[in-house]
Amino acid sequence: MVRMGITPKIGITGVPRVGKTEGLLRVIQRLENEFTFGGMITESIDEKGERVGFKVMDWRTKKEGVFAHVSLDTVYRVGKYRIDLKVLEKIGIPAIEDALASEDVDIVIIDEVGKMELESKKFREVVRRALDADKPLLLTLHKKSRDSLLQDIRNMDDVRILEITPVNRNILPYKIDRILKEGLQ
Repeated sequence: MVRMGITPKIGITGVPRVGKTEGLLRVIQRLENEFTFGGMITESIDEKGERVGFKVMDWRTKKEGVFAHVSLDTVYRVGKYRIDLKVLEKIGIPAIEDALASEDVDIVIIDEVGKMELESKKFREVVRRALDADKPLLLTLHKKSRDSLLQDIRNMDDVRILEITPVNRNILPYKIDRILKEGLQ
C-alpha cells in the first residue's frame, strides 16, 4: 500500500454514553473489507440497564477481560469503578503493540484513552508510541479530562479531533471513512 501525504490520525470524542465506541465499530465495519484493523476495544458491561463495568478486548484475537467493575477487588478506583490494571496490561496494551508492529495491520485502534486507562503508565507509553508511529490511528478520547496526555493529543497538529453527538452520530462514521480512505490512497 502506497501512502501519500499525512498518515491519518483521528480522535473521536464526546460525552459519556454518546456512542464513541459504537461509532468506532461502525467505521471498522464499513472498512474491514478494504483494510485490516488491530488494537484494543473497550466495551461496557451492563446489568439490568445500568453500566457496572468495562471489558477490554484485543480486536484481532478477540481475547477479553474485565478491566473495570463496581465489584472488582482492587485498590485502583475511578469514580464508582474499581480497575484491574493487570487486565489492561495483559490484553489491551499487547493488542496495541501487536497492531503497531504487525505489517498485516493497516489501521491501529485504541478505545479509549480515558481516565481509567490513563492510570497505567504503560498504557500512556503505548499511546504515545502509536501517536508517533507512521501508521493510521483511530482512537476514542475522554471529552472533559484535563490529563496531560489528552491535552497533548488535542493540541497535536497531525491528529484530527471529531466530536460525536446525538445529532451527528449516524453520519460521523461516513466522514471518518472518507478521511481514512483519502489518507490511505
